[in-house]
Amino acid sequence: MVRRLYRSRSQRMLGGVCGGLAEYLNADPTLIRLLWVIFIVAGMGSGLLVYLVAWVIMPEGE
Repeated sequence: MVRRLYRSRSQRMLGGVCGGLAEYLNADPTLIRLLWVIFIVAGMGSGLLVYLVAWVIMPEGE
């Protein structure tokens, strides 16, 4: 079975990127969101740019 990375429709807060990543990794979406916020703060905002790029590039799930 091939797994694909999609933006989530059910675990969405903003763009569905963290929810889709959590579904792909079979992890808790809250944990992924928390790690992403830490990445944004530690990276001095570069994580926000990565999120926006992922939002544009990742297709929306079914």
